Amino acid sequence: ATNDEVPRVPRRTPMACQFCRGRKLKCDGGRPSCSNCNRRGYPCVYVPVYVTSPYLRTFSDHSLQF
Repeated sequence: ATNDEVPRVPRRTPMACQFCRGRKLKCDGGRPSCSNCNRRGYPCVYVPVYVTSPYLRTFSDHSLQF
């Protein structure tokens, strides 16, 4: 790649809507309705998901099955 060619890095959507999350589709994060929901005429609902750092978790949080 030359200096004029910048490699495209896909932008990560901060949050996927419930429909895209359930169907494991790529959500564009459009508001008030993403393109997948808009195309299908579904209500587009965003529910915040709180992610905890894996460093803050303890082994008691995981059920270890062998």
